[in-house]
Amino acid sequence: MRRSIPLAFAGLVFGSSAMAQDLTIYTYESFNSDWGPGPKVKQAFEAECGCRIDFVAVSDGVALLNRIKLEGVSSRADIVLGLDTNLTDEARSTGLFVPHAVATDTLSLPNPWIDDTFLPFDYGYFAVVYDSEKLKNPPKSLKDLVEGDPGEKIILQDPRTSTPGLGFLLWIKAVYGDSASTAWQKLEDRVLTVTPGWSEAYGLFTRGEAPMVVSYTTSPAYHLIADNEDRYKAAAFEEGHYLQIEVAALTKKGADNSHAKAFMTFLTNPQFQDIIPQTQWMLPAARTSKPLPAAFETLVNPTKALEIAPGEVARNRAAWIDEWLQAMSR
Repeated sequence: MRRSIPLAFAGLVFGSSAMAQDLTIYTYESFNSDWGPGPKVKQAFEAECGCRIDFVAVSDGVALLNRIKLEGVSSRADIVLGLDTNLTDEARSTGLFVPHAVATDTLSLPNPWIDDTFLPFDYGYFAVVYDSEKLKNPPKSLKDLVEGDPGEKIILQDPRTSTPGLGFLLWIKAVYGDSASTAWQKLEDRVLTVTPGWSEAYGLFTRGEAPMVVSYTTSPAYHLIADNEDRYKAAAFEEGHYLQIEVAALTKKGADNSHAKAFMTFLTNPQFQDIIPQTQWMLPAARTSKPLPAAFETLVNPTKALEIAPGEVARNRAAWIDEWLQAMSR
């Protein structure tokens, strides 16, 4: 969703719309940005299939789900790439998706994968990333973050439009349960701003607007590899870190497209997975042809992966967002 440092934002549609495309993939902006995996994925798959990909991009994963729901059966998408497991039940309920029929024996995830409709292409853990030159004593837990110095600010993302924003909301809910509203009220004084998506939040963070931002445990790898900079670090939290698994799905329209079916299989191949670590700055969901870069060995390795079942998220997402809105507006 995305892990490098975008300072400009792409339009809704990438590629020419003047001609009919062989394969239309809905995704989010940073996936198909110049710094993201999209261009390399496009080049590799187009060379393999002899077809042409049209990426249609929106700001983030939640916005992606909202667009799909709005378009319904009239959607042009053959594949939707960039939802995560917090959104899969709600996406499934649209009736727009079909089983992918891809073998999953090469998947490498923290837990076994049993969903036959949504196919993982990467995963990671949400984290509070901090600037070690500005914050000498980072929080060691969500409790530390919630109850810490209000003068040390954090930038959040909106859970209504952003998958990291939703992930952080679920992280709070997983740890605090029925006391989540109280936790949000305490945290409010530490929040500098809430942005629509990850890109805006991380851009503000790297420009020095706040010493902390909600991002991923893998974000520091970008700075180590691309900038040779080790000032940005992820805080290890005692309660564990919330797991995000990003997925792709084949639409009913795409089920009639041989290129779409081939692309779904391509997602689990080393040719695709090798692209993920140093463009998406997430962990590959399946086997790669080579070891991860050494910088990934220095990252926080959560001792506990926190998750809320997709069905429970689907049933409660609206209520939990209302709870967040009410607490943060007091």
